[in-house]
Amino acid sequence: MPSWLLRRVFADLRTSPPADVDPFGSGATVPLPSRLATDELALASVSAITVIAGSDHRTLDPDRISLAYRSDRFFSVDGSPPQVWSPFSGFWPTSDGWIRTHGNYPHHAAALRRGLRLTETVGPAEVASALSRLTTADAIRAIRASAGLAVAVSSEHPAHDHTLRATPLLQVTRDGERPDVADLPASANADLPLAGSRVLDLTRVIAGPVCTRTLALLGADVLRIDPPHLPEPDWQHLDTGHGKRTALLDGRSSQMEELLASADAAVLGYRPAALHRLGLDPASLARRHPHLVVAQLSAWGSKHSDRAGFDSLVQAESGISWIESRDGRTPGALPAQALDHSAGYLLAAAVSVALRRREFEGGSWLVTTSLRRIAAELLGLQRHDVVAAERTIDVSRHTTGFSVGGRRVITVGPVIPGFDFAAPRPWGRDHPRW
Repeated sequence: MPSWLLRRVFADLRTSPPADVDPFGSGATVPLPSRLATDELALASVSAITVIAGSDHRTLDPDRISLAYRSDRFFSVDGSPPQVWSPFSGFWPTSDGWIRTHGNYPHHAAALRRGLRLTETVGPAEVASALSRLTTADAIRAIRASAGLAVAVSSEHPAHDHTLRATPLLQVTRDGERPDVADLPASANADLPLAGSRVLDLTRVIAGPVCTRTLALLGADVLRIDPPHLPEPDWQHLDTGHGKRTALLDGRSSQMEELLASADAAVLGYRPAALHRLGLDPASLARRHPHLVVAQLSAWGSKHSDRAGFDSLVQAESGISWIESRDGRTPGALPAQALDHSAGYLLAAAVSVALRRREFEGGSWLVTTSLRRIAAELLGLQRHDVVAAERTIDVSRHTTGFSVGGRRVITVGPVIPGFDFAAPRPWGRDHPRW
């Protein structure tokens, strides 16, 4: 199945797949135990960017892929692990079902409590009590009315997923048209295939940062820009910020236009409607900067342009949480934020292809995908009859350390053989210039 999925990815990229599309050949799998084929999705996603990078996908390490997809579990700063999940993120029973919330950012946790008419000093016990008295529909309506994030934990939607799978997993267009199939031009720099490319990173959380971290790994000059009013969790940036510079800048500023004018690519990870209001949507960028490769990643796809979302919410609403339930009564989850990580690696592969083809063909290029589209692909893969037991992995063989601002940071190493991470930098400390 990974071979089939890898062929599908290369068909979407409009370029030739490797001669040998079976990454392992020996039957080895990525140890990400689940009912759904999380292992196959991860393997195909990492194989795609590995091939595009010019590395041999047959030398991939399945254990490294597994740890990279669960990197938050093996990350530490000065020996201390991060608090990954807020107590306001998770599954909550309602009077007639379950909802899933996301409150990792303080403003989302505040919106959750505000929507439930609770004070900002209350804890998760009071939230649970309030939700238990509401129907699922009423709870979601109230939370969303206050700009909080909540979805119903739903059964899967086979007809909708089938419709989504009829669309490309990675939509790649050139000047408004799908490009012809072509062999991928060779990079002028075999060691760092994206050396000399400038990438403006307008993403946060996991999927977008994994994409841009991978582009930096391949030699791109990546500058991450965040709005000054929206802090990023420190650990989250350090786990996905390798090799990037990071600065704060208002999206409406003239300096942003100067950065875009000198960039080769822009990777967008905010809500499409929010980007449109800032004039940073793909159509506006292509008009003002027709040389750009623009990559757009969203949670729910272009038809839901003003809807925010995260991997955990997409899992819950798409039906994944019930499929992964251990007892059929309590929702479950994938063994990793696999939608995020797969989207990141696949988007990096598509951006790399677009940058290389633009060098020879010119024009502006647009690459799009969504977490919901990735979920549909996963739901269409053959499922495991039995969930494999968790396998012990020697983590010490797969981690790497850096000194960042006087602190010792330990992260999982890169998945692409033959490349090494540069150290992440403290969030927001660089100047917004190339």
